[in-house]
Amino acid sequence: MAMRVPAERLRRFWTMLAHLQAATLNASKIGASLGLDDKTVANYIDMMSDLLLVRRLPPFYANVKKRLVKSPKVYIRDSGVVHNLLGIETFEQLLGHPIAGMSWEGFVVESILSVLPDNVQASFYRTSSGNEIDLILTSGSGENWAIEVKRSMAPSITKGMTIALDDLDINHAFVVYPGTDQFQLNDRVQVVGLQGILEIAMHDWRS
Repeated sequence: MAMRVPAERLRRFWTMLAHLQAATLNASKIGASLGLDDKTVANYIDMMSDLLLVRRLPPFYANVKKRLVKSPKVYIRDSGVVHNLLGIETFEQLLGHPIAGMSWEGFVVESILSVLPDNVQASFYRTSSGNEIDLILTSGSGENWAIEVKRSMAPSITKGMTIALDDLDINHAFVVYPGTDQFQLNDRVQVVGLQGILEIAMHDWRS
């Protein structure tokens, strides 16, 4: 890709991204840790995005009277690579690791986006006060979905998600969790497992 990166520097960069899985991109923070300038960090991210190794999930721009986060969220697209970089070798180690929740989020996001048609736009919503939704799906026809990812087997709706849903014109809202049962949390939010949301997404967005 017309860019030569020393192997050890690339591995350190990869490892830094693994620790920051699902976090908003802070090029200055990454650069300071690795002795790189912001432009070089941005170039590395561009290269990895072009190679389909990293996903930059852009922020959702809504016409709301609130300050919105403007930096993209960054995911290493293969969760197995994340685990390898962090020295996680077993499922038990993963469950006890601080990255477990972010790894699950990245896995869910990638799985959902893999079944959607190309005209669906994906983003996330977050205000400066911390109200957020992990994944917003929009189409040209005006369909808007809000998807929050939770690793808990007894997920609940946070105050931040409730406020975010009030901010946006959402048609359907889901919480995706590791279980298989589907149930309503309230009159507008449905809890569903990963396989369930994939089936719903394929039916609704491809029909």
